[in-house]
Amino acid sequence: MMLKKPVLSMIVGSVLTMVAVTTNAAEQIKIVGSSTVYPFSSSVAEEFGATTKNPTPIVESTGSGGGMKLFCKGGDANTPDITNASRRMKVKEFKMCAENGVTDITEAVIGFDGIAIAQNKSNAPLKLTKKHLLLAVAEQVPAKDSSGLIRNQYKNWKQIDSSLPDREIIIYGPPTSSGTRDAFEDMIMKAQTKKMDVYTSLYKADKVKNKGYKKYHKIRQDGVYVPSGENDNLIVQKLDKNPAAIGIFGYSFLMENDDKVSAATVEGILPTPETISSGAYPISRSLFFYVKNSHRASVPAIDQYVAMFMSEELIGPEGILGEIGLIALPDARRTAIRASVMSHTKLSLDDLVKK
Repeated sequence: MMLKKPVLSMIVGSVLTMVAVTTNAAEQIKIVGSSTVYPFSSSVAEEFGATTKNPTPIVESTGSGGGMKLFCKGGDANTPDITNASRRMKVKEFKMCAENGVTDITEAVIGFDGIAIAQNKSNAPLKLTKKHLLLAVAEQVPAKDSSGLIRNQYKNWKQIDSSLPDREIIIYGPPTSSGTRDAFEDMIMKAQTKKMDVYTSLYKADKVKNKGYKKYHKIRQDGVYVPSGENDNLIVQKLDKNPAAIGIFGYSFLMENDDKVSAATVEGILPTPETISSGAYPISRSLFFYVKNSHRASVPAIDQYVAMFMSEELIGPEGILGEIGLIALPDARRTAIRASVMSHTKLSLDDLVKK
């Protein structure tokens, strides 16, 4: 996906004054990670290859978790230089990196995204709450008398709430390697169950094994929730073929396919750039990439790619990546993050703990 030509001279001119051009094909940047960040990263990579003397970076969609495993595997030349993520690096991933000698990492936040709950556009509007979604996907749900948890028996939306359509529950969603799934579990499952006595009483009784009730995020495995890989376009195709289903993916894929799918409201709010950036939409999150600074000397093009990605022309309010679904950060935060990234600020464990 090529960026618009009128701004190319501005982007390339400003970037090239900051960083020396490299020409060695062996210094090709290797990027892995999030399927949600993939369209943005790929667009920058294509433009980078087309407008500089550097080879086009290789960008692979491995999922946020899969990307972190590859990125943290070590510091040798065969490991990725950058990993994209649709949620923040986890403490255990930071420690895994450190154990393997990856100790100098810079964190970049590129913008906001919302997790869309989408359906075939032929359907009537779907109005969901966070509790509806929890009851649709959880492996265990409260018994009708609230006496405890039982295996999820819900097969139809109307069984969950009489206001919902008489329609089979079938959910095409991200796999366990996905940052979108991590974010969904955090914001829908853990956030709901920590407020529900029927869950808290169970997990308080076994805190050591389960690390407390806040960790409840068991998704049902009876065929109702269907892990659908890291290619979110495949979920869109499945929704096109199965009008009964819903899909879970990033807002950018909803925006790109608005002729085929529409979003459900969550707590009465539709995902839009305004509701996502303000936090009004309940399933909003930030998007990231992480740079392995130890590779900057052997792959000098990394600095130039990062400068292009973080430029105002790409991630600002009028930035080109907004045309494919990226939602800009507030001005002050964007400026501060850009300064931090361009000075190669080293990520610390305390940064991740202080969420």
